[in-house]
Order: sequence, then structure tokens, then C-alpha cells
Amino acid sequence: MPPPKKLDPSSSPRALLGAELRHKRERAGMTQEELGRPMFVSGSFIGQLESGTRRMQPEYARQIDDILKTDGFFARNCEAATKSRYPEHFADVVEFEAMAREIREFAPLLVPGLLQTEAYARAIFRAAHPVAPQESIEAFVCARLDRARLFDHPTTPLFWAVLDECVLRRPVGGPTAMAEQLRHIAALIQGNRIIVQVLLYAEGAHAAMQGSIKLMTFDDAPPMTYNQSIEAGRLLDDPALVAQCRLLYDLVGAAALSPEASLALIESVAEEYAHEH
Repeated sequence: MPPPKKLDPSSSPRALLGAELRHKRERAGMTQEELGRPMFVSGSFIGQLESGTRRMQPEYARQIDDILKTDGFFARNCEAATKSRYPEHFADVVEFEAMAREIREFAPLLVPGLLQTEAYARAIFRAAHPVAPQESIEAFVCARLDRARLFDHPTTPLFWAVLDECVLRRPVGGPTAMAEQLRHIAALIQGNRIIVQVLLYAEGAHAAMQGSIKLMTFDDAPPMTYNQSIEAGRLLDDPALVAQCRLLYDLVGAAALSPEASLALIESVAEEYAHEH
């Protein structure tokens, strides 16, 4: 039998790797559930690998090679299919954002990446990487701004954010950058493209004080939540965890200002920054 062909990274390597996985699995007479069981993942997870909607991580590639007896094929070709301009812990999130029907975020500290302006993003990256070459910072900024292209579609995905008042009050990049950033958010709201609420300091303790929340729902895949920390993050589809995060998000939203009052506050704070220079 001829050896498995090497995947061509220029020809949708993830899709090709997924198609090869389906071929090898079916040839072994296994269902998606049967392959997923020894890997401690669901059959739907295997289906997402096969369709190319989920990146194949090296640890899964090695397990698949062991289970399907594919002589290291998936481990060898995994690298080409997982290349991304984003950090490894975040690359899947970016791709799922583009496929999501709804994205809901609670942002306790920063403007969500999808809403950031160039000056705001540059200030964030420079603060996190104070000695990085300028070309590296510009590459980070470009990658972040590219994510916002999903808003080019007039209605999909639905994006609903709850911002802690801290997000409005911390002058990231200075008054001019913040005025521009908040006006950008206001313009998206006024264009009926996004929904934003603000959670005031005066609310005191709230349900999500332990961190940010990012929820994504899809037409043909289970919902997911992304939990982020410094230079790390976890994308989870466990139904119980997703349900818990959804409850926390709903509680925060219930405590926040209405969308109309939030827009008024965002515009007011933007004017305050504009008059500082």
C-alpha cells in the first residue's frame, strides 16, 4: 500500500488532515464516538477535527496515530495544519469567532479584542511587551484588527458585551486614543451592529468578579466558553461549565445599565477624554 500523502500547507492543510482522519477512522471500522472514547473526548469533537473546524493539537495527533496505527502520520502533518499568526492558546478562539452565531463577552479590564481600535491595541501590546521590536508590535496590532472583519457582515454574529466601568475609565493610550476607542464602540452600537452594557462601579460585588467571560454559540456545534489568563487560556465545551458561565454572564448583564443608558455613558466618557487635550 502506498504511504499516506504528505499534506500540502498551501491547500487547506486542516481540511485535508480532517479528511484523512475520517478516511483512516472509517477504514478502521470505528465510529467517531469509538475513536473519541480512549482520547477522553466526545464524538462531536472528533467530528469537528474531521470537518476542519477544530485544529488538531499535537497530543491528539499522537493519540490518533496510536489508536489507528497510522505510523506517526498525524503527528508528522499536524504542524502544517496548526500554523497560525495567533498564540497557540488563542488560535482556535479566533477561528471559532468567525464561525459563531453569537458571541457574548464580559470584559472586566480591557475593551474586547474584537472592538479595539488601532491606537488602543498598540498601547496594550506595547505595555505588555515593552522591549519588543516595533515590527513585532505592528504584527500583533494587525492580527488583532483583522479579527474585527467579521463585523463586515451586517448581522452575523450577534455580539453582546458587558463592560465593567473600569474599561471606560482606564486611559489606555491616553485621552485621544480613549476618545477614539469609545466613539468607535458607540458607532457600532448606533449602527445596530453590536449590543453593549456597562456595569457600574456602584454595583459593588458582582457574579463574575473572578475574571472575564467569553461565550460562543454555533449553528451546528456545541456552545463554547473561553477562559483566559496571562499568556494562557482554555477553550471549553463541557455543557456544565458552559451553562455556569452563561449564568454568570446573565447575572452580570442583569446588574448592568440598559443598552440605551450604557450608550449615553460611553458617549459622555468619550467627550470627557476629548476635552482633556
